[in-house]
Amino acid sequence: MVTYRSVIAFVLMLLTTMLVSCSSVTETKPLSYTTAQVEEIQTYAGDLLELRDRLPELADLVQKENWTFVRNFIHGPLGELRTKMIYLSRNLLPNDQEKAAALAKETFQSLVALDAAAEKADYKVAVRNLSKTVAGLNDFLELVPKS
Repeated sequence: MVTYRSVIAFVLMLLTTMLVSCSSVTETKPLSYTTAQVEEIQTYAGDLLELRDRLPELADLVQKENWTFVRNFIHGPLGELRTKMIYLSRNLLPNDQEKAAALAKETFQSLVALDAAAEKADYKVAVRNLSKTVAGLNDFLELVPKS
């Protein structure tokens, strides 16, 4: 009788251990933003909007083929663009984070290519990458929640 109880206790212990180890806890992801999150996102979005509003200045410099000032503008006022985009993308909803991160990477790559084109004084490549930068930033800002 004692052996029978020990075997049943051992089997129940194995069954319990197996059930606990095989179960998974599903992580709940938020489906909407809190007001605090929206305020924080809007702060960074405002900074990005200011940078986007300065892109016509960069376009004017490219149009005039003023390559030194193009490079200065990229490294100066637009120097924080990547950091702000990445930080903002991390604060978006999980289903928007991947797309935002990809857009941030593409936008920054086109900005780097624009810098390289300015260094080589290549007008066509500079114009192409400027338009990619503007389009990428606009697409990125579309993912930002409205207040």
